[in-house]
Amino acid sequence: MNILQQPELVDRLAAAYALGTLRGGARRRFEALARQSPSLRFRAHEWRERFMSMTELQQAQAPSPQVWKKIENLLAAEPRAVLAPGADPLAELLRRARNLWRGAALAAGVAAVAAVTFSLGLRNELQGSQVQLAQLQTQGRDLARQNATLVAQLQAQPDVRYVSVLTDDKATPAMLVTFDPKRNTLTLKRVGGYQEGPDKSLQLWAIPNAGAPRSLGVLADQPVLRLTASEQVVGQSPALAISLEPKGGVPGEVGPTGPVLWKGAVLQTPI
Repeated sequence: MNILQQPELVDRLAAAYALGTLRGGARRRFEALARQSPSLRFRAHEWRERFMSMTELQQAQAPSPQVWKKIENLLAAEPRAVLAPGADPLAELLRRARNLWRGAALAAGVAAVAAVTFSLGLRNELQGSQVQLAQLQTQGRDLARQNATLVAQLQAQPDVRYVSVLTDDKATPAMLVTFDPKRNTLTLKRVGGYQEGPDKSLQLWAIPNAGAPRSLGVLADQPVLRLTASEQVVGQSPALAISLEPKGGVPGEVGPTGPVLWKGAVLQTPI
């Protein structure tokens, strides 16, 4: 396995090497790799600088009397070694104290490595949470856009409440009329092949129960045409009719002057 291709493993090994907790064969293999890899040497040097900076930030403090007392108790609890003839008791005491401090330093090193590992894991977890949050925010924005599109589509659809099919005297359909009261719009669609002459116009009329017909507008020569009307006029007219008039139509108060080509009842659709 090539550890140089695994950045996280390289980082952890470099930290353990700099701290001194990478021991034995593992330390020798790391040093062999470091001699061939400048980047590995740089990582170990970087971690060594980090650990050194930790000690620089700490204020120097003299050990308390309790610390020395604990050291004396630990030394006293250890089995008494038989001194070789001519051995210096003070040197033996210093050797045992040095071993004790090495053990304490090793424990502190292990704690530091654990803290670094925890920090790296916490950073990765935080980055993962940030990615998930960004994904949720993107999904929320997409959903909001979809909802806005659906609302716009629903609002754009006509709300047809009245329908009338205008036919000739042979019941042949010629014009389909729908009315949207929400927009006050009449939509007329030609379904026959009739074409008025260049000097003629078709004019739409609302036929009330009583009184004269009321003009709803002159129709242009288009397959689909929209006119403005009120629900009060369309809803209270039982029928619609189209007459053939001179070019441009006639005044509304006059009523149809030409022949009525098509007519039909106004039907209210279910809500």
